[in-house]
Amino acid sequence: MATSSLPSPPRAPGRVEHRLAWLDNLRIALTVLVVLHHAAQPYGPADWWYIEGQPHAGALATLSAVDGAFFMSLFFFVSAVLVPNSYARRGAWPFLKSRLIRLGVPVVVGALTIVPGLLHAYYVHYRRYPPIPFPRYYTDVYLGLGEKPPDWTGPSWPDLQFAHLWFIQNLLAYSVLYVLCRQVGRVLRRRHSERVRSERSAPGHRALLWLTAAIAVTTFLVRLRYPLDKWVPFLDFLQIEPARLPQYATFFTLGVLAHRHDWLERFDARTGWIWLSGGLAGVALLFAIGAEAGCFGPGGFNGPAALWAAYDSALCVSLSVGLLMLFREAVTRTSRLSIELAADSYGVYIVHLPLVVAVQYYLADRGLSAVGAWAVVSVLVVPAAFLLAAGLRRLLGLRRAL
Repeated sequence: MATSSLPSPPRAPGRVEHRLAWLDNLRIALTVLVVLHHAAQPYGPADWWYIEGQPHAGALATLSAVDGAFFMSLFFFVSAVLVPNSYARRGAWPFLKSRLIRLGVPVVVGALTIVPGLLHAYYVHYRRYPPIPFPRYYTDVYLGLGEKPPDWTGPSWPDLQFAHLWFIQNLLAYSVLYVLCRQVGRVLRRRHSERVRSERSAPGHRALLWLTAAIAVTTFLVRLRYPLDKWVPFLDFLQIEPARLPQYATFFTLGVLAHRHDWLERFDARTGWIWLSGGLAGVALLFAIGAEAGCFGPGGFNGPAALWAAYDSALCVSLSVGLLMLFREAVTRTSRLSIELAADSYGVYIVHLPLVVAVQYYLADRGLSAVGAWAVVSVLVVPAAFLLAAGLRRLLGLRRAL
């Protein structure tokens, strides 16, 4: 990553505006996809969720598998593309301070205000302990100030966690690592009188195939110990899913390199369309087979785990590359509405989850099918989350954080 410390070549102002417009449109789409993904959680995949015993649809399980294969990796990529310019404008320590405010504050505040309510509802309905009022749960169980029950069902004590805010946590960690790499690169350059600039060509088919293979092998090796949906606390604070760490870390690094070498503008459109076509074909095939098929596995030393690591990685690269190309070439228009939605998208990510879970609880036992319940949650929560985020963003005390 040391090469990312070199300044970017100058670009025409119009190209910068074009880039920001389509990147903002992509961010909006990814944010909506996050809401749709969480809306499907109790009705499709076998992952843990805040509400249990809901109707099941295999199609929603497959949809969640497709989403999980690429959308957060692409989120890390898009976020990383914007990091070098922010660093260059501010400098190392002002940049880090701004990241702590923009990323660290929402994580801490969200963990102390948003997440406890969700986990208290789960505690009352599914923990099989005697119900307790929220204030007592908050102090004794969530913060762990009370005595740990001898038959505590876990997964950890206390109940404190960061839920969907893990992405913001990890993004903050990657930003800190970026600053450290820039500082190390600065020290190393001082020791050499000559500074060599290299201009890397935009990745082609061969590079993308090697990238897919490398991610697949690394992912398979990590999942030997850490299968999908196994989360571990790093330093008792950072919430990590190791099974997807190779994808997330790689795509953040690629986002930095894409800015440094202007790959977003120089990438060949025909290559992007081919990979998008391949990704969509892979999605269609997965829906035909079903993500819950026995030929796929979440981890371990076995054929299904190896096959899913390869399929998962191929979808990650092909859909990410293809969507970047699709939005760059075809979704470039901007308007007052799109500008507002882009500005609100970060807030939507933070506040949408309690809205999703509240509607899911409300719809429980009302006779809706899994797809019907998912559709109702999605239709209600997407606009509500954007409206709530827009209102919160205009509050004086939240402007810098949202």
